[in-house]
Amino acid sequence: MIKGIGLDIVEISRIMKANDLNPHFKERILTKNELAIFNQLKTRRQLEFLAGRFSAKEAYSKANGTGIGKECSLQDIEILPNDKGQPILYFKQEIVQGFVSITHSKEYAAAQVVLLA
Repeated sequence: MIKGIGLDIVEISRIMKANDLNPHFKERILTKNELAIFNQLKTRRQLEFLAGRFSAKEAYSKANGTGIGKECSLQDIEILPNDKGQPILYFKQEIVQGFVSITHSKEYAAAQVVLLA
């Protein structure tokens, strides 16, 4: 049974601007494990990764019904690839029963999350 669905889209240029203005922006969005992956990527791919993770975390908070705030911070949500590269959701270090899909183009990153009951 589906518990919640969330969808988010973000302009990569907006993420680039925020990242350029604030050197700690990526640390606010990404967990330590996600940062380790981010740091291994080339510059353009880093922006896609950061925007995709931001979008996926927003989509998760919508599917969860909390939004980003006291109950659900960006650092509470983690998206890590499994052995095949599929993104797996974690909330407060617990695996989430559901699915996340992240996509990006030259200008946008988008994500959809489906949570299962």
